[in-house]
Amino acid sequence: MNCYEPAIIATINRKEGRIMKQTRDFLQKIGLPAGDAYDLPDSAKRFTDGAQYRFEVPGIQSPGPMKALLEELDRFEIAIHRVTQTKGIMLLTDEEIKDMVAMAKQWQVELVLSIGPRATYDTSASVLTEEGQRMGYRLRGQEQIVRAVEDVKRAAAFGCRAFLIYDEGSLWLLNEMRKAGEIPAGCKFKVSAHCGHGNPCSAKLLENIGASSLNPVRDIQLQMLAALRQAIDIPIDVHTENPASSGGFIRHYEVPEMIRVAAPIYLKTGGSVAKTHSWESSDADAKKRAKQVWLVKRMIDTYYPAAVRSARGSIG
Repeated sequence: MNCYEPAIIATINRKEGRIMKQTRDFLQKIGLPAGDAYDLPDSAKRFTDGAQYRFEVPGIQSPGPMKALLEELDRFEIAIHRVTQTKGIMLLTDEEIKDMVAMAKQWQVELVLSIGPRATYDTSASVLTEEGQRMGYRLRGQEQIVRAVEDVKRAAAFGCRAFLIYDEGSLWLLNEMRKAGEIPAGCKFKVSAHCGHGNPCSAKLLENIGASSLNPVRDIQLQMLAALRQAIDIPIDVHTENPASSGGFIRHYEVPEMIRVAAPIYLKTGGSVAKTHSWESSDADAKKRAKQVWLVKRMIDTYYPAAVRSARGSIG
């Protein structure tokens, strides 16, 4: 426990008075943390295989870079667990989807394909403005919801079973469709950081409406991450580094603590190689992302060697 935690809590209680205490008491009554977890407690939660962490490499947009990434990781003798495409299913040909699904099967990784329709591809200019960017990548209008579902159906038909979601309404609908058998029951939905969520209440809501994993805001601090873990059981996907467009910060030294307080956790690694979220990674970029995974693994091996990583092929 952080040695300053009792003093911090005492100061908070003294300054807030009865009203905030009642709010905190109610949060605890309904199973949520009373505040951010400054004591940074160990997480006792795990993946189904008993592991604490897995590696995810985002921003792999097409078959060529995916193959380059996986071959380079083989050279480093590191197995990862997820590859995420971020530009959108609608920008991939049928053959590209089939090739990426086949490689995922060959290398025993989970392939996450991104829903194509989102705010940045819409006819509205709002998301391109400074103020409009606050809407995140959410969908505008029911037609965009329909198109998002069509993107999922198309990729599912070629064997993809994991999808990156940018809109809470589409998540709720896809979950209902999954329960009704309209899309395969094995489909999983990963909530993007571009939804802008970063608190336990939002995390609980997303879990309740079908999220399989949650990517909180990229700059979430350890005490906030620990509180998120207290609220939900699904894996949390955390950026160990970021493209220049979202801050460019590299958090490798924090990774051991991320694992300890937030397990089960996906470590999203390699983002600093890109300039933007949907950067068109070349084969050379993909190899650089593999190097970043090696660097993060070194941090874990050095500072938290007891941490348990899932074996190759653990994608459930």
